[in-house]
Amino acid sequence: MKRKFLVLLSVLIMASLVIVGCGKKDNNEEKPAEENTQTETAENTEENKEENKDTQNFEGKTLNVVATSDSYVPLFDKFTEQTGAKVEFLSMSSGEVISRTKAEGKPMADLWFGGGLDAFMAARDDGLLENYTSDVTATVPEEYKDKDGAYISKGITVVGFIVNDAILEEKGLEAPKTWKDLADPKYEHLVIMSNPAISGTNYAALKGLLDIYGEEEGWKIFEGINNNIDFYSKRGKDPQEKTVQGEFAIGIIPADKKAFDAAKDNNLTVIYPEDGVCWVPEGVAIFKGSENVDVAKAFIDFMLSEDAQKMIAEIDGKDSNQLIVPGIEGFDLGLPKDRLVKEDLSTFGSDRERILEKFNEISKGKTEDK
Repeated sequence: MKRKFLVLLSVLIMASLVIVGCGKKDNNEEKPAEENTQTETAENTEENKEENKDTQNFEGKTLNVVATSDSYVPLFDKFTEQTGAKVEFLSMSSGEVISRTKAEGKPMADLWFGGGLDAFMAARDDGLLENYTSDVTATVPEEYKDKDGAYISKGITVVGFIVNDAILEEKGLEAPKTWKDLADPKYEHLVIMSNPAISGTNYAALKGLLDIYGEEEGWKIFEGINNNIDFYSKRGKDPQEKTVQGEFAIGIIPADKKAFDAAKDNNLTVIYPEDGVCWVPEGVAIFKGSENVDVAKAFIDFMLSEDAQKMIAEIDGKDSNQLIVPGIEGFDLGLPKDRLVKEDLSTFGSDRERILEKFNEISKGKTEDK
Protein backbone atom coordinates (compact mmCIF):
# COMPACT_ATOMS: atom_id res chain seq x y z
CA MET A 1 0.00 0.00 0.00
CA LYS A 2 2.78 2.38 0.90
CA ARG A 3 4.58 1.49 -2.30
CA LYS A 4 1.50 2.25 -4.43
CA PHE A 5 1.13 5.62 -2.70
CA LEU A 6 4.76 6.53 -3.45
CA VAL A 7 4.35 5.61 -7.13
CA LEU A 8 1.19 7.69 -7.39
CA LEU A 9 2.91 10.64 -5.68
CA SER A 10 5.82 10.41 -8.12
CA VAL A 11 3.45 10.46 -11.10
CA LEU A 12 1.65 13.52 -9.75
CA ILE A 13 4.94 15.40 -9.17
CA MET A 14 6.15 14.61 -12.69
CA ALA A 15 2.86 15.76 -14.17
CA SER A 16 3.11 19.02 -12.22
CA LEU A 17 6.63 19.63 -13.49
CA VAL A 18 5.52 19.07 -17.09
CA ILE A 19 2.60 21.52 -16.69
CA VAL A 20 4.83 24.18 -15.09
CA GLY A 21 7.46 23.67 -17.77
CA CYS A 22 4.90 24.07 -20.53
CA GLY A 23 3.57 27.21 -18.89
CA LYS A 24 7.02 28.77 -18.76
CA LYS A 25 7.66 27.82 -22.37
CA ASP A 26 4.38 29.42 -23.48
CA ASN A 27 5.19 32.58 -21.55
CA ASN A 28 8.63 32.72 -23.09
CA GLU A 29 7.17 32.33 -26.57
CA GLU A 30 4.54 35.08 -26.01
CA LYS A 31 6.99 37.64 -24.68
CA PRO A 32 9.05 38.02 -27.86
CA ALA A 33 5.83 38.24 -29.88
CA GLU A 34 4.66 41.12 -27.65
CA GLU A 35 8.01 42.84 -27.99
CA ASN A 36 7.90 42.42 -31.79
CA THR A 37 4.42 43.95 -31.92
CA GLN A 38 5.56 46.95 -29.89
CA THR A 39 8.62 47.38 -32.11
CA GLU A 40 6.57 47.19 -35.31
CA THR A 41 4.08 49.73 -33.95
CA ALA A 42 6.89 52.12 -33.08
CA GLU A 43 8.45 51.71 -36.53
CA ASN A 44 5.11 52.30 -38.25
CA THR A 45 4.53 55.42 -36.17
CA GLU A 46 7.92 56.80 -37.17
CA GLU A 47 7.21 56.02 -40.83
CA ASN A 48 3.89 57.83 -40.62
CA LYS A 49 5.57 60.79 -38.98
CA GLU A 50 8.14 60.85 -41.77
CA GLU A 51 5.48 60.66 -44.47
CA ASN A 52 3.24 63.30 -42.91
CA LYS A 53 5.76 65.70 -41.39
CA ASP A 54 5.39 68.21 -44.31
CA THR A 55 1.68 67.67 -44.91
CA GLN A 56 -1.20 69.12 -42.93
CA ASN A 57 -4.72 67.79 -43.02
CA PHE A 58 -7.32 70.44 -43.87
CA GLU A 59 -10.22 68.13 -44.74
CA GLY A 60 -13.48 70.05 -44.64
CA LYS A 61 -11.83 73.45 -45.13
CA THR A 62 -11.90 75.66 -48.23
CA LEU A 63 -9.13 77.96 -49.39
CA ASN A 64 -10.62 80.96 -51.19
CA VAL A 65 -8.20 82.45 -53.71
CA VAL A 66 -8.13 85.53 -55.91
CA ALA A 67 -6.02 84.52 -58.91
CA THR A 68 -4.98 86.15 -62.17
CA SER A 69 -5.88 83.13 -64.29
CA ASP A 70 -7.73 79.82 -64.21
CA SER A 71 -4.63 78.18 -65.70
CA TYR A 72 -3.46 77.52 -62.14
CA VAL A 73 -6.18 74.92 -61.50
CA PRO A 74 -3.68 72.00 -61.69
CA LEU A 75 -1.59 73.65 -58.98
CA PHE A 76 -4.60 74.13 -56.72
CA ASP A 77 -5.70 70.54 -57.39
CA LYS A 78 -2.28 69.31 -56.29
CA PHE A 79 -2.60 71.27 -53.04
CA THR A 80 -6.03 69.69 -52.47
CA GLU A 81 -4.56 66.25 -53.10
CA GLN A 82 -1.86 66.79 -50.49
CA THR A 83 -3.87 68.55 -47.78
CA GLY A 84 -7.55 67.76 -48.36
CA ALA A 85 -8.43 71.47 -48.53
CA LYS A 86 -10.85 72.42 -51.27
CA VAL A 87 -9.76 75.43 -53.36
CA GLU A 88 -12.20 77.93 -54.83
CA PHE A 89 -10.98 80.93 -56.79
CA LEU A 90 -12.09 83.84 -58.89
CA SER A 91 -10.20 85.99 -61.38
CA MET A 92 -9.89 89.70 -60.66
CA SER A 93 -7.49 92.56 -61.44
CA SER A 94 -5.22 93.88 -58.70
CA GLY A 95 -7.01 97.23 -58.63
CA GLU A 96 -10.36 95.53 -58.16
CA VAL A 97 -8.99 93.40 -55.34
CA ILE A 98 -7.89 96.42 -53.32
CA SER A 99 -10.97 98.58 -54.00
CA ARG A 100 -13.40 95.78 -53.19
CA THR A 101 -11.56 94.80 -50.01
CA LYS A 102 -11.60 98.39 -48.81
CA ALA A 103 -15.26 98.90 -49.76
CA GLU A 104 -16.44 95.75 -48.00
CA GLY A 105 -14.24 96.34 -44.96
CA LYS A 106 -13.30 92.66 -44.80
CA PRO A 107 -11.10 90.24 -46.70
CA MET A 108 -12.70 88.97 -49.89
CA ALA A 109 -10.60 85.78 -49.89
CA ASP A 110 -7.89 83.97 -47.95
CA LEU A 111 -5.11 84.17 -50.53
CA TRP A 112 -4.11 86.63 -53.26
CA PHE A 113 -2.23 84.78 -55.99
CA GLY A 114 -0.41 86.78 -58.67
CA GLY A 115 -0.51 90.39 -59.77
CA GLY A 116 1.54 93.56 -59.95
CA LEU A 117 3.92 94.21 -57.08
CA ASP A 118 2.83 97.84 -56.71
CA ALA A 119 -0.68 96.64 -55.81
CA PHE A 120 0.69 94.29 -53.14
CA MET A 121 2.78 97.12 -51.72
CA ALA A 122 -0.27 99.39 -51.59
CA ALA A 123 -2.29 96.64 -49.87
CA ARG A 124 0.51 96.10 -47.36
CA ASP A 125 0.68 99.81 -46.59
CA ASP A 126 -3.10 99.86 -46.10
CA GLY A 127 -2.81 97.04 -43.55
CA LEU A 128 -4.73 94.52 -45.67
CA LEU A 129 -2.13 91.74 -45.65
CA GLU A 130 -1.08 89.14 -43.07
CA ASN A 131 2.66 88.86 -42.38
CA TYR A 132 3.91 85.30 -42.74
CA THR A 133 7.40 83.83 -42.47
CA SER A 134 8.54 80.24 -42.08
CA ASP A 135 11.59 78.04 -42.52
CA VAL A 136 10.43 77.59 -46.12
CA THR A 137 10.00 81.28 -46.95
CA ALA A 138 13.41 81.94 -45.37
CA THR A 139 15.04 80.19 -48.35
CA VAL A 140 13.70 82.82 -50.78
CA PRO A 141 16.23 85.62 -51.52
CA GLU A 142 15.43 88.97 -49.91
CA GLU A 143 14.79 90.79 -53.20
CA TYR A 144 11.83 88.54 -53.96
CA LYS A 145 9.83 89.03 -50.77
CA ASP A 146 8.68 91.64 -48.28
CA LYS A 147 11.10 91.91 -45.35
CA ASP A 148 8.25 91.43 -42.86
CA GLY A 149 6.49 88.68 -44.82
CA ALA A 150 3.54 90.69 -46.21
CA TYR A 151 4.04 89.19 -49.67
CA ILE A 152 6.34 86.75 -51.45
CA SER A 153 7.03 85.99 -55.12
CA LYS A 154 5.81 82.96 -57.01
CA GLY A 155 8.15 83.95 -59.84
CA ILE A 156 9.25 87.06 -61.72
CA THR A 157 8.33 88.63 -65.05
CA VAL A 158 11.27 89.84 -67.13
CA VAL A 159 11.12 92.39 -69.96
CA GLY A 160 12.63 92.02 -73.41
CA PHE A 161 12.15 92.96 -77.07
CA ILE A 162 10.48 90.88 -79.76
CA VAL A 163 11.80 91.84 -83.18
CA ASN A 164 10.30 91.33 -86.64
CA ASP A 165 13.56 90.82 -88.50
CA ALA A 166 11.92 90.93 -91.94
CA ILE A 167 10.67 94.49 -91.43
CA LEU A 168 14.04 95.69 -90.16
CA GLU A 169 15.78 93.98 -93.07
CA GLU A 170 13.49 95.76 -95.54
CA LYS A 171 14.48 99.08 -93.97
CA GLY A 172 18.18 98.20 -93.77
CA LEU A 173 18.20 98.35 -89.98
CA GLU A 174 19.84 96.15 -87.37
CA ALA A 175 17.92 94.96 -84.32
CA PRO A 176 18.33 97.03 -81.13
CA LYS A 177 20.52 95.42 -78.49
CA THR A 178 19.98 97.91 -75.64
CA TRP A 179 17.43 100.37 -74.27
CA LYS A 180 19.68 103.16 -75.56
CA ASP A 181 19.51 101.64 -79.04
CA LEU A 182 15.73 101.64 -78.83
CA ALA A 183 15.81 105.45 -78.41
CA ASP A 184 17.57 105.93 -81.77
CA PRO A 185 15.42 108.02 -84.17
CA LYS A 186 15.96 105.42 -86.92
CA TYR A 187 13.29 103.29 -85.19
CA GLU A 188 10.61 106.01 -85.44
CA HIS A 189 7.09 104.53 -85.89
CA LEU A 190 8.52 101.01 -85.49
CA VAL A 191 8.16 100.43 -81.71
CA ILE A 192 5.08 99.42 -79.72
CA MET A 193 4.67 99.31 -75.95
CA SER A 194 1.60 98.87 -73.75
CA ASN A 195 0.55 101.60 -71.33
CA PRO A 196 2.65 101.31 -68.12
CA ALA A 197 -0.31 102.64 -66.14
CA ILE A 198 -2.20 99.47 -67.13
CA SER A 199 0.55 96.92 -67.82
CA GLY A 200 2.60 95.80 -64.83
CA THR A 201 5.26 94.49 -67.22
CA ASN A 202 5.75 97.83 -68.92
CA TYR A 203 5.63 99.78 -65.66
CA ALA A 204 8.47 97.47 -64.62
CA ALA A 205 10.24 98.35 -67.88
CA LEU A 206 9.93 102.07 -67.20
CA LYS A 207 10.89 101.81 -63.52
CA GLY A 208 13.78 99.50 -64.40
CA LEU A 209 15.10 101.93 -67.01
CA LEU A 210 15.24 104.65 -64.34
CA ASP A 211 17.04 102.28 -61.98
CA ILE A 212 19.62 101.44 -64.67
CA TYR A 213 20.52 104.97 -65.67
CA GLY A 214 19.20 107.16 -62.88
CA GLU A 215 16.37 109.68 -63.13
CA GLU A 216 17.97 112.27 -65.41
CA GLU A 217 19.52 110.03 -68.05
CA GLY A 218 16.77 107.42 -67.74
CA TRP A 219 14.02 109.92 -68.60
CA LYS A 220 16.13 111.27 -71.46
CA ILE A 221 16.43 107.78 -72.94
CA PHE A 222 12.72 107.18 -72.45
CA GLU A 223 11.89 110.41 -74.28
CA GLY A 224 13.81 109.01 -77.26
CA ILE A 225 11.91 105.71 -77.04
CA ASN A 226 8.61 107.60 -76.77
CA ASN A 227 9.42 109.47 -79.99
CA ASN A 228 9.58 106.09 -81.76
CA ILE A 229 6.20 104.94 -80.37
CA ASP A 230 2.98 105.97 -82.14
CA PHE A 231 0.67 104.88 -79.29
CA TYR A 232 0.63 102.86 -76.08
CA SER A 233 -1.76 99.93 -76.29
CA LYS A 234 -4.30 99.10 -73.60
CA ARG A 235 -3.75 95.37 -73.82
CA GLY A 236 -0.54 93.89 -72.47
CA LYS A 237 -0.41 91.29 -75.25
CA ASP A 238 -0.70 93.82 -78.10
CA PRO A 239 3.04 94.50 -78.53
CA GLN A 240 3.75 90.83 -79.18
CA GLU A 241 0.69 90.21 -81.38
CA LYS A 242 1.13 93.34 -83.48
CA THR A 243 4.85 92.68 -84.00
CA VAL A 244 4.07 89.12 -85.10
CA GLN A 245 1.42 90.46 -87.49
CA GLY A 246 3.93 92.88 -89.02
CA GLU A 247 2.29 96.10 -87.82
CA PHE A 248 5.43 97.02 -85.91
CA ALA A 249 9.06 95.94 -86.02
CA ILE A 250 9.80 95.95 -82.28
CA GLY A 251 7.58 95.13 -79.30
CA ILE A 252 8.43 95.61 -75.61
CA ILE A 253 7.15 92.42 -74.00
CA PRO A 254 7.33 89.94 -71.13
CA ALA A 255 10.05 87.56 -72.31
CA ASP A 256 8.38 84.21 -71.59
CA LYS A 257 7.86 80.91 -73.40
CA LYS A 258 4.88 82.29 -75.33
CA ALA A 259 7.13 84.99 -76.76
CA PHE A 260 9.84 82.51 -77.72
CA ASP A 261 7.28 80.14 -79.27
CA ALA A 262 5.74 83.01 -81.26
CA ALA A 263 9.20 84.08 -82.42
CA LYS A 264 10.09 80.55 -83.50
CA ASP A 265 6.82 80.04 -85.37
CA ASN A 266 7.02 83.39 -87.21
CA ASN A 267 10.76 83.83 -87.79
CA LEU A 268 11.09 86.58 -85.19
CA THR A 269 13.71 87.12 -82.49
CA VAL A 270 13.45 87.69 -78.73
CA ILE A 271 16.17 89.90 -77.27
CA TYR A 272 17.24 90.47 -73.67
CA PRO A 273 18.59 94.07 -73.51
CA GLU A 274 22.33 94.06 -72.93
CA ASP A 275 22.28 97.16 -70.72
CA GLY A 276 19.82 95.61 -68.26
CA VAL A 277 16.89 93.21 -68.04
CA CYS A 278 14.02 94.86 -66.18
CA TRP A 279 11.85 92.62 -64.03
CA VAL A 280 9.04 92.56 -61.50
CA PRO A 281 8.11 89.96 -58.86
CA GLU A 282 4.70 88.29 -59.15
CA GLY A 283 3.20 88.59 -55.70
CA VAL A 284 1.36 86.16 -53.45
CA ALA A 285 -0.09 87.24 -50.10
CA ILE A 286 -2.49 86.29 -47.32
CA PHE A 287 -5.40 88.61 -46.50
CA LYS A 288 -5.36 89.77 -42.89
CA GLY A 289 -8.31 88.50 -40.88
CA SER A 290 -9.37 85.94 -43.46
CA GLU A 291 -11.23 82.82 -42.36
CA ASN A 292 -8.59 80.27 -43.31
CA VAL A 293 -5.26 81.92 -42.60
CA ASP A 294 -3.77 78.58 -41.52
CA VAL A 295 -4.61 76.98 -44.87
CA ALA A 296 -3.23 79.99 -46.76
CA LYS A 297 0.05 79.74 -44.84
CA ALA A 298 0.29 76.04 -45.71
CA PHE A 299 -0.32 76.90 -49.36
CA ILE A 300 2.58 79.37 -49.46
CA ASP A 301 4.94 76.71 -48.10
CA PHE A 302 3.52 74.24 -50.63
CA MET A 303 3.95 76.80 -53.44
CA LEU A 304 7.67 77.05 -52.70
CA SER A 305 8.23 73.29 -52.90
CA GLU A 306 10.19 71.91 -55.84
CA ASP A 307 7.21 70.14 -57.43
CA ALA A 308 4.95 73.20 -57.13
CA GLN A 309 7.60 75.52 -58.55
CA LYS A 310 8.02 73.21 -61.54
CA MET A 311 4.26 73.35 -62.11
CA ILE A 312 4.25 77.15 -61.87
CA ALA A 313 7.17 77.37 -64.30
CA GLU A 314 5.28 75.19 -66.78
CA ILE A 315 2.02 77.14 -66.40
CA ASP A 316 3.70 80.55 -66.63
CA GLY A 317 6.21 79.47 -69.26
CA LYS A 318 9.09 81.19 -67.48
CA ASP A 319 12.60 80.20 -66.48
CA SER A 320 12.82 82.65 -63.59
CA ASN A 321 11.51 80.33 -60.86
CA GLN A 322 15.05 79.15 -60.21
CA LEU A 323 15.67 82.61 -58.78
CA ILE A 324 12.84 82.23 -56.25
CA VAL A 325 13.85 78.78 -55.01
CA PRO A 326 17.55 78.34 -55.80
CA GLY A 327 18.55 74.94 -57.11
CA ILE A 328 15.28 73.80 -58.70
CA GLU A 329 15.02 72.88 -62.37
CA GLY A 330 12.85 74.81 -64.79
CA PHE A 331 12.57 76.12 -68.31
CA ASP A 332 15.76 77.34 -69.94
CA LEU A 333 14.94 80.37 -72.07
CA GLY A 334 18.47 81.71 -71.91
CA LEU A 335 17.75 84.38 -69.31
CA PRO A 336 21.07 86.14 -68.55
CA LYS A 337 20.60 86.41 -64.81
CA ASP A 338 23.69 88.60 -64.47
CA ARG A 339 21.89 91.28 -66.51
CA LEU A 340 18.91 91.58 -64.19
CA VAL A 341 18.61 95.20 -63.11
CA LYS A 342 19.54 96.03 -59.51
CA GLU A 343 16.10 97.48 -58.91
CA ASP A 344 15.08 99.51 -55.91
CA LEU A 345 11.86 97.68 -55.08
CA SER A 346 11.34 99.81 -51.99
CA THR A 347 10.26 102.64 -54.32
CA PHE A 348 8.44 100.44 -56.83
CA GLY A 349 5.06 101.27 -55.33
CA SER A 350 5.76 104.55 -53.56
CA ASP A 351 7.15 106.23 -56.71
CA ARG A 352 4.50 104.85 -59.05
CA GLU A 353 2.23 107.90 -59.06
CA ARG A 354 5.12 110.30 -59.65
CA ILE A 355 6.61 108.12 -62.40
CA LEU A 356 3.28 107.77 -64.21
CA GLU A 357 2.67 111.53 -64.00
CA LYS A 358 6.02 112.10 -65.71
CA PHE A 359 5.18 109.41 -68.26
CA ASN A 360 1.90 111.16 -69.10
CA GLU A 361 3.76 114.43 -69.64
CA ILE A 362 6.16 112.77 -72.07
CA SER A 363 3.62 110.57 -73.90
CA LYS A 364 1.28 113.54 -74.53
CA GLY A 365 -1.95 111.71 -75.25
CA LYS A 366 -0.45 108.65 -76.95
CA THR A 367 -2.27 106.43 -74.44
CA GLU A 368 -5.60 107.15 -76.13
CA ASP A 369 -7.22 104.13 -77.70
CA LYS A 370 -6.16 103.75 -81.35
